[in-house]
Amino acid sequence: MCGIAGWVGYDSDLTRQSETVHAMTRTMACRGPDDSGTWIRPHVALGHRRLSIIDLAGGRQPMEVRTPAGAVAMVYSGETYNFTELRAELEGRGHRFRTVSDTEVVLRGYLEWGDGVADHLNGMFAFAVWDERTDRLVLIRDRLGIKPLYYYPTGDGVLFGSEPKAILANPAAGRVVDTAGLRELVGFTMTPGWALWRGMAEVEPGTIVTVGAGGIRTRRYWTLEAKAHHDDLETTVGTVRELMTDIVRRQLVADVPRCVLLSGGLDSSAVTGLAAAHLAEQGERLRTFSVDFVGREETFRADEVRDTPDTPFIREVVDLVGSAHKFVTLNPDELTDPELRRAVITARDLPIGFGEMDTSLYQLFQAIRGESTVALSGESADEVFAGYRWFHDPAAVDAGTFPWLAYQSAMSGDRSAVLNPAVRRLLDVDSYVADQYATAAAAVSHADTDSDVDRRMRTVSNLHLTRFVRMLLDRKDRVSMAVGLEVRVPFCDHRLVEYVYNTPWSMKTFDGREKSLLRAATAHVVPESVRYRLKASYPSTQDSNYNAVLQQQAKEVLADRDHPVHDLIDQDWLTGVVALDPATVPSNVRRGIDRVLDLYHWFDLYHPEFRLD
Repeated sequence: MCGIAGWVGYDSDLTRQSETVHAMTRTMACRGPDDSGTWIRPHVALGHRRLSIIDLAGGRQPMEVRTPAGAVAMVYSGETYNFTELRAELEGRGHRFRTVSDTEVVLRGYLEWGDGVADHLNGMFAFAVWDERTDRLVLIRDRLGIKPLYYYPTGDGVLFGSEPKAILANPAAGRVVDTAGLRELVGFTMTPGWALWRGMAEVEPGTIVTVGAGGIRTRRYWTLEAKAHHDDLETTVGTVRELMTDIVRRQLVADVPRCVLLSGGLDSSAVTGLAAAHLAEQGERLRTFSVDFVGREETFRADEVRDTPDTPFIREVVDLVGSAHKFVTLNPDELTDPELRRAVITARDLPIGFGEMDTSLYQLFQAIRGESTVALSGESADEVFAGYRWFHDPAAVDAGTFPWLAYQSAMSGDRSAVLNPAVRRLLDVDSYVADQYATAAAAVSHADTDSDVDRRMRTVSNLHLTRFVRMLLDRKDRVSMAVGLEVRVPFCDHRLVEYVYNTPWSMKTFDGREKSLLRAATAHVVPESVRYRLKASYPSTQDSNYNAVLQQQAKEVLADRDHPVHDLIDQDWLTGVVALDPATVPSNVRRGIDRVLDLYHWFDLYHPEFRLD
């Protein structure tokens, strides 16, 4: 796993811009603490920071192959899980390798197939190839959007990077946030290609962006296709089991210590069970990690999103699979540290996050990084197997909008409530969300065999796999890579996604509840109690002192009257919520206070220019 950055300027001499290129590359140091490299030519510059995972000695980048027609150079972030098979195929086609890295396999795959190499890759990746033979840059991102990649067109080329901060390190990139950027930030529709900064865009998942002297063009190489499903239930469960077994096996390949993130839910427990079984065959013992808060198990209170504490279920999984487990127990008081909040904001480049669920995740990953470099996660199973509670809530499914916005719970609330009335009127978020939903729903294709129910649920599934999941993948990547930890997501293997996407709703819920196929396919490696546990969200602290500290910090924001955040926030709303009894602050209000604090610190870190009209 790594961080990449680069610059193409067809009318520029970039050999005179080495300091700027190095500055762009340095912003990715957290993603790649092990090595750094640049490749600079008159019209192109590539930068790379490396987190060494495979072929520790031989996988240095930028990587270059010289051909009679010119050099081909690449910077690559990610993992290609089928690189062994691809290497053998390419060797059969006459290619000779200097390393045993997956990076060289991808580069030589480009030499063989051009940008069609994307069709051959199984993995998570974002990479850039400069092809001197055609004087063009090719940017390619994986199918589900696991690895991030952004670009910023300029007058004579483009800037690009794994994260916006790499692009913003170049003076040619403006730090302007306009109405469109802010509208999506609070609208939470996950508009494809969106980036907060004006002029910047995300390379969409499954997409190739080609930059030449004549301009920029994009091509979609992968999309979710609706197909009829012909397998019976037994065959379907068996296929999911075979896919999951193969996926986990492939994603355990690494030349560094690896582990599994274990929450005690079905998703992570399934990955844990499969990983433990595979490693046991090799005489290895799996390592697992989980997060909790001081005293949480003893003082736990059930709520709308968490029926039970995680710890008892985690212990049952550990007892079954025999993993070497470590509980990372956090002190809620530490989660309110402003420096920790600023670290997370810097990691995500965003002014609105998930409060202590982000800061605790950051601390969890920090603790794991001290003992492991690679972690497998259960992320995205809810999108693939329909695990969220709103999938099974008719009111949310039939609301005529994005289900995650329609679903009502203690966490629900108006994300724009913290903004002042004038800004809210300008953004008109309700109209924006309605337009985005209409566009997204109209783009979903259906199979001729789909029933009315299947058509509706295929739409819901598509929205999650093409929009909602991207936000969670970005969060997991950015927070983990901020501490140099590579997190892999087996449930985002495109083979599994494609197969389950086309199973009828009656199969996805054949036992009368969520994630029926996953439950049946992994029953042999998961304790019965976990198999039938209700979906629970990522843990958050229930300590009312956390609320009190947030309220005190919000009072300090109110007192800092000249701060630019006051051009956006609703001071009356904030004044009201800081006066509440900390023990009775609703979850959605706490999230609102978190958003204000995020905005406050983000202004200080990024110095944005707002142009709202």
